[in-house]
Amino acid sequence: MTEELQYTPPDFDSPHLRAAPPARVVTCEADGVLPEGFFATTNLPSYVKGEDGLWRMPREPRMDGCLVRDEKGGWWVREGRRVRHGDAVVVGKAEDGSEGVLVHAHGFEPPGSVTGDFHFMSSQVSREKPIDYGMLARMLVAERRRGGYVLWVTGPALVHSRARDNLVWFIRHGFVQALLAGNAVAVHDIEAAVVGTTLGMTEQGMPTEGGHSAHMRAINSVRRSGSIAAAVRDGLIAEGIMHACVIEEVPFVLAGSIRDDGPLPDVFTDAVAAQDAMRAHTVKATMAVMVATALHSIAVGNMLPAYYEDPERGIVELPTICVDASEFLVSKLKDRGTHQAVGVVTNAQDFMSILRAAVEEEMS
Repeated sequence: MTEELQYTPPDFDSPHLRAAPPARVVTCEADGVLPEGFFATTNLPSYVKGEDGLWRMPREPRMDGCLVRDEKGGWWVREGRRVRHGDAVVVGKAEDGSEGVLVHAHGFEPPGSVTGDFHFMSSQVSREKPIDYGMLARMLVAERRRGGYVLWVTGPALVHSRARDNLVWFIRHGFVQALLAGNAVAVHDIEAAVVGTTLGMTEQGMPTEGGHSAHMRAINSVRRSGSIAAAVRDGLIAEGIMHACVIEEVPFVLAGSIRDDGPLPDVFTDAVAAQDAMRAHTVKATMAVMVATALHSIAVGNMLPAYYEDPERGIVELPTICVDASEFLVSKLKDRGTHQAVGVVTNAQDFMSILRAAVEEEMS
């Protein structure tokens, strides 16, 4: 893992970019329908040339979106389903600036680099690769110190593996600004708080009588209260991840799926609504930590840019840590376009406990 790389902006005085035409826009003819030949965005630093000859970065960047010009001449990245009749959408396929759009894939290359990609960590994912917990700890502490927005994306294995208490610690100490997860994470966490088991098993992994229904009873109790926050206020949920989020006022988005039991009353059962709710947090992210969840990691990764604009430091990389016991998942996330993702191949319990110890040492 490398130290934070310095960003080198494009040379807009180069003849190629000075001669480039303004980006061409075409008006949308219907809600949610993009014009033919629309420009498809990436998660890399990008610039759009306006009629005034200035190159500007679009706001709320992400991959798999389009570029929309607002009434004041500003540029935004929008999902295709969010465009409306009359919106001015950029058309063109060239990414080299020749059609008024520049994707600057080389801005974070270290000195002497011979690669053509944006990289947070250039080597391949491997369980043989050493994990620099000290650097991860320094990053988290630095983000908290400067008021960063750290997203945590978690799967239910984190709850089952005794890593639950460590995530609670991170929430309590200000290292979590938003939690993105599925129904199962909250259900199993609440089952542990209400019944004392997860998936009907004790902390020692021993089954309990009637344990197969424990999570359903936990769901029903929360539904009776009306919401997770209400269940916390009622005293039904007195500890755990969701309790910490409510008490510390950390927002959470629980995105549902077809296989969900219940689900809990706070779960978004509409996939598009869930994506919009998650997107409200990814646009603010300055760091992301993804632990033991394949679908959520890839989903959030697709919404995250590889960079963000810091008021003091300018354009900086957006560190994205993906933790899983399988090399396949971490590699798949990178293959799906999240180039900046750092792959940590280990189990959730070890990662969370060692990271917490490293953070505590960094804070001491």
